[in-house]
Amino acid sequence: MTAPATPDATLRRGLWLGLLGIVIFSVTLPMTRLAVGTPDEPQMSGLFIAFGRAVVAAVLSAVFLLATRAPLPARGDWTPLAITAGGVVFGFPLLTSVAMRHVEAVHASVIVGVLPLATAAVGALLHRQRPSAGFWLCAAAGSALVVVFAVLRSGPGAGLRISLADTLLLGAMMCAAVGYAWGARLSQRMRAEHVICWALVLSLPLSLPLAAINLPGPSLKAASWWAFGYVAVFSMWLGFFAWYRGLALGGTVRVSQVQLVQPFLSMLFAVPLLGEKLDALTIGFGVAVIATVFVGKQMPVNPAPPVYPASQGSLKTQRP
Repeated sequence: MTAPATPDATLRRGLWLGLLGIVIFSVTLPMTRLAVGTPDEPQMSGLFIAFGRAVVAAVLSAVFLLATRAPLPARGDWTPLAITAGGVVFGFPLLTSVAMRHVEAVHASVIVGVLPLATAAVGALLHRQRPSAGFWLCAAAGSALVVVFAVLRSGPGAGLRISLADTLLLGAMMCAAVGYAWGARLSQRMRAEHVICWALVLSLPLSLPLAAINLPGPSLKAASWWAFGYVAVFSMWLGFFAWYRGLALGGTVRVSQVQLVQPFLSMLFAVPLLGEKLDALTIGFGVAVIATVFVGKQMPVNPAPPVYPASQGSLKTQRP
């Protein structure tokens, strides 16, 4: 007989699975940039990448759900699944795919660097927890750093404005935070792999026709198709297997800490894949953003206050 896993062993497994998911996600921005191309040499449209990757992953999900004889989600799980799909199946892929043609991957990595704090904030609100003032201060500081970086990188003559691409990336970050938080909550009562699979299958009636409408022409580089294959199979599907399973095993608070390495991994992957360069400004703001995230994740988050039935009337102890 196999001995039951200890809490420490379960936590370590959750951390390693979470790290694996983050490594997979770290390649998403460089691969998306490779698939969409640049303004001077465009490849696939952002719309096709967003909806096409969802279709490929949904087909794989349907096969997986049938092979594992997955039960249908409970009636109360369909709405959370729809919210999860809105965040990680439609929102994040669509906004990043459109934005990545106009910004480099190392730049985008800094913009989405505050995703861990955004995820923690959404999760706290979802569970009616009360983050401390220090947490919100760190969240505000990290967001301010991202905005300053975006303004500084907006280009000459732009003034104190954020580019449209950076605005889309900020929106993508919020979509991912919502999808992560709701998906992690579902993973507590559903098999973690089934969460993303059901979200993708639920999205298929919308993603399939939208992908067909935006189908690209034949004159595309092979590298674009390889990049599309990566974001469809790994970023949209297998990465969530590891990520949601890690969150379920080790807990959202602990395992989400590994997100701290994602911006730096994305920057490092962008150098060999795209030939991008790292400059002092980008590295400096990246380190500063990650520092605020690290400090913010250490700040206490108070549990939700207990809710008593209205029929109790008061908290007085009843004597027999």
